[in-house]
Amino acid sequence: MSDLRIVKGGVCAARGFRAAGVAAEIKYKGRNDVALVVADAPCAAAAVFTTNKVAAAPVIYDREIVAGGRVQAILANSGCANACTGERGLRDARLAALTTAGELGLDPRHVLVASTGVIGRPLPMDRLLAGMRAATRRLGRTAAHGLAAEKAVMTTDTCPKEAAATATVGGRQVTVGGMAKGSGMIEPNMATMLGFITTDAAVSPAMLRRALGLAIARSFNRLVVDGDESTNDSVFLLASGAAGNCEITRAGADFDAFLEALMAVCVSLTRQMATDGEGATKFVTVTVRGARTAKDAERAARAIAKSPLAKTSWFGRDPNWGRVLAAVGYSGADVVDMKAEVFYDGIWAFRRGEVADAAQLGRLARVLRRRAFEVVVDLHLGAAESTIYTCDLSLDYVHINADYTT
Repeated sequence: MSDLRIVKGGVCAARGFRAAGVAAEIKYKGRNDVALVVADAPCAAAAVFTTNKVAAAPVIYDREIVAGGRVQAILANSGCANACTGERGLRDARLAALTTAGELGLDPRHVLVASTGVIGRPLPMDRLLAGMRAATRRLGRTAAHGLAAEKAVMTTDTCPKEAAATATVGGRQVTVGGMAKGSGMIEPNMATMLGFITTDAAVSPAMLRRALGLAIARSFNRLVVDGDESTNDSVFLLASGAAGNCEITRAGADFDAFLEALMAVCVSLTRQMATDGEGATKFVTVTVRGARTAKDAERAARAIAKSPLAKTSWFGRDPNWGRVLAAVGYSGADVVDMKAEVFYDGIWAFRRGEVADAAQLGRLARVLRRRAFEVVVDLHLGAAESTIYTCDLSLDYVHINADYTT
């Protein structure tokens, strides 16, 4: 039986890491916007980046750094994405990493950079570097230090997102901790946000890459807010080895225990992002079961989670099951409408051709008043199942994005 435990904390929960967050006025006054996460020594590292062909300068720079398999620090900022900034953007990303390395006395090949915010504007390098220097003086190992770093990467997020878990690996207790930002421009075609995950487990870079890929497939890649994918999406995973377990170099019980803890952190962060989707008033879990194939199940669940019509009906507390079933119909999945069933938190709305009457619709409407609920579609065509995490689409989503740059 697994001894996985969910614990409090973020990037400083694992041993061997310090963090800080400071206000540098990159876009706003009086709020943290520069974060620094630093390991005591070079760590095994893995990362997954956006598949958007319009990739931001930090993504282009970091891909080369992570290929080396070792990282010791990450400098991140909010307020400016450093995307669509051409050669200047790449020079700025490189300069930020080199200057951070010099300030901390690190190998420049072990420093990553990450940015989030408005696209098309150059980084205010004087403010960024001043913020970085201030952050180096505030580095610490407490939960408060991790929270300060998390607040520095928030943009339209309304609350911080942190998670941590422990497990026994090779007879040693290991911890995985993480923080993430993500509220809009979220569609699972990779990582869909900025995520920073630390662990004190000893894991080889190759197995770390494998673990991160598996975890992302079951968490961040199953998150939909609005169907858009950012230019800056990145998830980083650093392993300090400070727990003292024998290094995980192959599949087996130790890898499985570590992966379970990593998965728990990633799923928690995913659920937090869906709950805090831009303007969201509902957290919705969409599950499609009884599909012919796993691909069909995911296609159908993803189509429901992305449907503006379904999402606005949830906001309006309208149990409009027709919008749900219509999304399944255009998803590309096999479906026979007279075999399908649609449920909201276990209460049926459509059942093999039977349509909810007024009394049943009243019960369903009460479900939709809840802050969180599950939509389940059973296709009754096979055994495959898939779950996607999403939220409703509200008037506030429009207001937030109508004046984001102005």
